[in-house]
Amino acid sequence: MIYQLGSQLTETDLDTILETEASAVILTTDGECPRILEALDIHAEMDISLDEIYFCKVESQQECLYGTLAIPPLLDVPGQRYQIAYIVTSHYVILIDDTGFTSRLVRRIRTKKVHQGETRERFLYNFIAEFISRDAQILESYERSLMEMEDEASRGLTDQFQNRLQPLRKQLLTLRSYYDQLADMTRELEDNEDRYFARKQLKYFGTAADRAERLKNRTSYLLEYAQQVRDAYQALVDARQNENMKFLTIISTIFFPLTLITGWYGMNFENMPELETGYPVIILVSVVVVLICLLIFKKKKIL
Repeated sequence: MIYQLGSQLTETDLDTILETEASAVILTTDGECPRILEALDIHAEMDISLDEIYFCKVESQQECLYGTLAIPPLLDVPGQRYQIAYIVTSHYVILIDDTGFTSRLVRRIRTKKVHQGETRERFLYNFIAEFISRDAQILESYERSLMEMEDEASRGLTDQFQNRLQPLRKQLLTLRSYYDQLADMTRELEDNEDRYFARKQLKYFGTAADRAERLKNRTSYLLEYAQQVRDAYQALVDARQNENMKFLTIISTIFFPLTLITGWYGMNFENMPELETGYPVIILVSVVVVLICLLIFKKKKIL
């Protein structure tokens, strides 16, 4: 798919673009990319392989800017990322994608935006803004999940707590790294070291970088919140363990004197006067000892 840049993205074809030398957005695939570059007389210095894209970045080439996007799907953050390469020249923005994700984004831009791409800078801003447009809502859903888990922990409902929290933290870590890369990439576009963009258009990249930075900060806050929820859960577990240890300590304290008594009278020496009539006496003594221990614990507010 090829779209001529303008206030409205107009669908066109390669021959028309070559004849008019108009600026355009070109959506292509990994397999078709070499033919497109040859037709446009763009000599790329890099080997484009979508399967090897793992980061969001941009770098300067002799005739163009080359960048990559590794976008995690929001409904399955640990899953396979959308791997996209892009090339920016003085006239063209070329998006290389085998999944159809870029086509869906461009259709949404054409449907929702009034100013769809008067310039390359405006189109790139719209494109970046579109694939992060729902991220704030997703992060809000993470926050609600953490609040629910915190409430459950405070009420002692800790079933499957770790199994729920650990994947959520991993997803937030993945998103924070992604937003960090995206912020760095858009800052590099804003720096415009090789003067590929008009100075008055750089504000778009600054706006995109600010949005990525805010998303990264929100994700960092959620990671801190997740740690606080985990600490609250751990405190609850520790309190339960302390209660169990307290109970076991009380039981041990009660039965320690009984163990001493039974051990003493279990020796059965011949000259012990209790050998014939001592059994009921020992039972009575044991009961008295247990009652005394319970009274002491009650008075000390241990029970």
